[in-house]
Amino acid sequence: LTFRNAVILAAIFEFGGAILAGGTVTDTIRKGIIDHSAFAGDAMKVAVGMTAALLASALWLNLASSLGWPVSTTHSIVGAVAGFAIAQGGADAVNWGTMGKVVASWVVSPVMGGCIGFVTFSFIRAKILNQDDPAAAASRIGPWLLVPVGTILSLAFLYKGLKNLKLDLAFGQAMPVALGIGLLMAIIGKIFIPRYLARATAAKSGREGGMDPAYVAVERVFVVLQVVTACMVAFAHGSNDVANAVGPVAAVYAITSTGELAAKVGVPIWILAAGGAGIVIGLATYGYKVMVTVGKKITEMTPTRGFAAEFAAATTILVGSRLGLPLSTTHTLVGSVIGVGLARGLAAVDLRVIRGVVMSWLITVPFAAVLSGVICKIIELFVG
Repeated sequence: LTFRNAVILAAIFEFGGAILAGGTVTDTIRKGIIDHSAFAGDAMKVAVGMTAALLASALWLNLASSLGWPVSTTHSIVGAVAGFAIAQGGADAVNWGTMGKVVASWVVSPVMGGCIGFVTFSFIRAKILNQDDPAAAASRIGPWLLVPVGTILSLAFLYKGLKNLKLDLAFGQAMPVALGIGLLMAIIGKIFIPRYLARATAAKSGREGGMDPAYVAVERVFVVLQVVTACMVAFAHGSNDVANAVGPVAAVYAITSTGELAAKVGVPIWILAAGGAGIVIGLATYGYKVMVTVGKKITEMTPTRGFAAEFAAATTILVGSRLGLPLSTTHTLVGSVIGVGLARGLAAVDLRVIRGVVMSWLITVPFAAVLSGVICKIIELFVG
């Protein structure tokens, strides 16, 4: 995809993920991290604190993105919310049990994404790329790869995913339908993938970039699969990171509308849409710098490797979203990319780049927390 087309696809699927599947994670951020009993009778303290959390997160994320650091929106907003809570109500104002679960999910998600990416690419390499006739192998195996892709993508929509459209199926109801969609995609792939491979192979009379025409044809088939998985990642990203970012907005809106700190409030669609618009604008401006870090610097990517990494990331994030955990898309995708790289050996990944990425992750939470607490106190000086 060109950068322009990538932004267009991201706009569609980020919006879809934020509006149709973002509510659960937003609730975790808004109501799970801080102990509302610490602010009973003083709802405006929470409104001021959430505003400070938004400002702190925005400052850090814009700075990091402009420098090409793939830091986590989830890390930033969670750290900032905890920071204002400590500044306003002390350490007891933070629900440390919930924080512990969230922190654990940050460790689990890149490991899980890395494992799925490692297994997926190892399978593709063994069953397709290392075969004597990779094009013929891709004709046999490629359509069946569409079964898990179609099933997981469908589950994202069907299994407690589209509540705003009143399509909120239980797992037992959603799974057969999703599996049927996956099998349908495999049947369509069985018809068209062999034809495309035959044409692509025949069109190459020589070698392209030193690669055999059969390998070029196989990689071009995975270009299509990679676009599909990229859409899955964008939807997953919208359902998590956009929802996380607008969580404090939902809290401020509810407090200023009612004057009360309710235990549970609805999240207006326009708030999620505003978050989706912001993330697409960010992608179109600072996004290319982060793309270079994740897409090129960690390990060398090809369509087959990109498919494996994005499939692993989408699967991990969508599972986390359904469980209501604010997983970091950044952590998960980087973990998936590393897993795909490690499938080719340790030398295939740039450890220096990975160390820099991990350092930016470690800095994010304390920096956002401290900055949020400072901004909160400054706002109080002006509003009393």
